[in-house]
Amino acid sequence: MAHIQLDPTLPGILGPLALRPQLRKSLSEFTEQLMRGENSLTRGERELIGTYVSALNECFFCEQSHGSLTQHYLQCDHSVIENIKNIHESALISEKLKALLAIAGSVQQSGKQVTTEQVEKAKAEGATDLEINDTVLIASLFCMFNRYVDGLDTWASQDKDSYRRHAPQRAEQGYVRFN
Repeated sequence: MAHIQLDPTLPGILGPLALRPQLRKSLSEFTEQLMRGENSLTRGERELIGTYVSALNECFFCEQSHGSLTQHYLQCDHSVIENIKNIHESALISEKLKALLAIAGSVQQSGKQVTTEQVEKAKAEGATDLEINDTVLIASLFCMFNRYVDGLDTWASQDKDSYRRHAPQRAEQGYVRFN
């Protein structure tokens, strides 16, 4: 049961954002641009960063919702995403993405946890300044979203398969579908 009165038909972040339609519109447009706009990081890589941070924050709704989008975009099995979330250092992903996930993991703890060494490693693996910027921004945004969802104890389906079934539709509609 949510800590405040929310529409019980709207899971996760959708419930509290329904209380602030103008804010929902602004955040949706911002998220659309960051997660789906023109970028050298693929949509799947950006969703993976959000999924990874959500897993570290133990935010079930965001982890499942964005994990299913990651799986859809990367066209991989659910176990691949689970492996990356649990041990990204040895996962079958690029060294650049491993370095970016390490940065995202540091942001999840505190922005001050990001080190020069992490940034230099990401650059050595081919990450651009913009990709590093966007990684920090995605991680920061997801920390805020995770805390918003969990801080209000919002409702979320516990059926993990339902998130995967709806991923293609959500991928097509994007983040501004509720504006």
